[in-house]
Amino acid sequence: MANIIELHGIIKRYFIGKPNELQVLNGLDIEVPEGEFVSIIGESGSGKSTLMNIIGMLDRPTEGTYSLGGIDTLVQPDVVLSRLRGQKVGFVFQTFNLIGRMNAQKNVEMPMLYNHVPAKERAERAAHLLEIVEMADRAKHQPNELSGGQKQRVAIARAMANDPDVILADEPTGALDSATGRLVMDIFHDLHERYGKTIVLITHNPELAEETQRIITLKDGDIVGVRAGAGHGGRQNAAPTEALS
Repeated sequence: MANIIELHGIIKRYFIGKPNELQVLNGLDIEVPEGEFVSIIGESGSGKSTLMNIIGMLDRPTEGTYSLGGIDTLVQPDVVLSRLRGQKVGFVFQTFNLIGRMNAQKNVEMPMLYNHVPAKERAERAAHLLEIVEMADRAKHQPNELSGGQKQRVAIARAMANDPDVILADEPTGALDSATGRLVMDIFHDLHERYGKTIVLITHNPELAEETQRIITLKDGDIVGVRAGAGHGGRQNAAPTEALS
């Protein structure tokens, strides 16, 4: 299967040319095949978040090459990267990042609005995505009327709004209790197994990483280990891939 993500020789430095110059990533090589559920694990300061920002095109590496879906991202102007980011990457963060003045339905619609999707199609797709994450009955609720787990489920639906090629999940269960975190992880497994989504999970939790197909371990900006994960126990026989449309 073709690689959706190809990073080669990725170096990231800050404060370049200054006495406090800092190198955070030390020449990383990572390839992620289309449809893989992979985790990137490491302690604080290992470079996980910096790497996620590069994969999500929120930042550029100092050196190296990065191809997303066959597109060389490093030669693209910022306006093109912004468009690619909106179309090809869905983000799920620990802090949810929902817009407080909008209900769940409108939060999920927002990325489609930026992509100029017609209103009727936005509404129908948002409703469908909220059904997938079992939040249809909370569609009209504001974020302050939702629990942490409910907010994260809305955030996952929002990440799927433009049917992205890749979902980047940065510590998505970090602010949740264990039972709610379990529910959120089950949703990620559904998106991977049923809808064939490529998912990159950034975590410091080895138990969550173990559920993925492959585990990449970072330490001090270097890859110090790559191994197969155990996968999601009890769900080895994935359902056939379905369309999200």
